[in-house]
Amino acid sequence: MAFVQLIEFVTTRVDDVRALVDEWRSQVGDRTTVRRAMVTEDRDRPGTYVQIVEFPSYEEAMRNSALPETTALAEKLANLCVGPPLFRNLDVRQVEEL
Repeated sequence: MAFVQLIEFVTTRVDDVRALVDEWRSQVGDRTTVRRAMVTEDRDRPGTYVQIVEFPSYEEAMRNSALPETTALAEKLANLCVGPPLFRNLDVRQVEEL
C-alpha cells in the first residue's frame, strides 16, 4: 500500500532548507525510496511549509528514514526551523486522477 508523509515546518530560511535537501539527494542517490516529493508554502501562514513525500509503502519510508544521510538531514533541518516539525504518516487508501 502506498504511503505519504506530510512534514510541516516553519522557517525563514527556506533557501537553506532547499540546499540541504539537494545535498541529501546527491548523497543518497538511488538508495532513497522516495517516489515523489513536493514542498508547499501555506498562503495563510507565510513561512509555514508542508513537504509532501510519497513512498511505495510504509516499510520503504522507514527504510529511507533509516539511511544515515536522512538522519543527518533531519538534524540539520531542525537547526533551520522555528520549533520542531510536525509529521503526519498517511496510508494511501484511494487515488483518483481527474
